Amino acid sequence: MTSKVTYLGDLRTKSIHVQSGSEIISDAPLDNNGKGEAFSPTDTVANALASCMMTIMGIKARDLNINIADSTAEVTKIMNAEPRRIGAIEIVFDMKGTEDEKNKTILERAAMTCPVFLSLHPEIEKRISFNWN
Repeated sequence: MTSKVTYLGDLRTKSIHVQSGSEIISDAPLDNNGKGEAFSPTDTVANALASCMMTIMGIKARDLNINIADSTAEVTKIMNAEPRRIGAIEIVFDMKGTEDEKNKTILERAAMTCPVFLSLHPEIEKRISFNWN
């Protein structure tokens, strides 16, 4: 078992990661009858894409002896109305660690191989950009 999800009532859930005990609270968004006081399930999906891409870049960066610590990603989720689903995910990465164009290309290509990216439905538009500082 990976996690256990408990419905807390009032459109809120608590997820516990079995191996670590870490918890995630989710709340329905304001535009879907919720309070918007925590990540919604679809927010979590969009965030998981950025987190996964950053992790894969981190693995590749370590292999290349590049330190990408303090790199960030700004994530925007765009919902479609009919049917209600994620229509697009925009991620702007602000990357640190290398000036070398070859290494930048290697890291960017590695990001596009992350399991979440490859698992998302092809109709979900993925707008990904990289800024290197």
